[in-house]
Amino acid sequence: MKYGEKEIIEFDIGKDENYWTNEHPKNYTISIELPEFMCKCPRSGYPDFATIYLEYRPDKKVIELKALKLYINSFMDRYISHENTANEIYDTLKKYLEPKWIKIVADFNPRGNVHTVITIDSDQTH
Repeated sequence: MKYGEKEIIEFDIGKDENYWTNEHPKNYTISIELPEFMCKCPRSGYPDFATIYLEYRPDKKVIELKALKLYINSFMDRYISHENTANEIYDTLKKYLEPKWIKIVADFNPRGNVHTVITIDSDQTH
């Protein structure tokens, strides 16, 4: 096993070391684009590729970017649907970041003449 694979397998997004104190109490938005997302279709095993867009308004914490990269890369060998992918990323980041506001857009590359975009926004969830 290569060192990068080992790092991804052993990574835990919930550890405190993956988050930094937000030193700026004012409202501001952080936008991050993750253009190399990959997971596997739970039915066929074919790879699914997407760009994940994350926007959030931090409260007390911000995410360390390498931690976010490792978390996103942890999906690459998982069999998971588009909907479950977007919801899991949203739920996980909302839980650990505890932001004032968060939005996830999972824009999957077309496959079989179908293009899926899933948007979850904390202003629209209960």
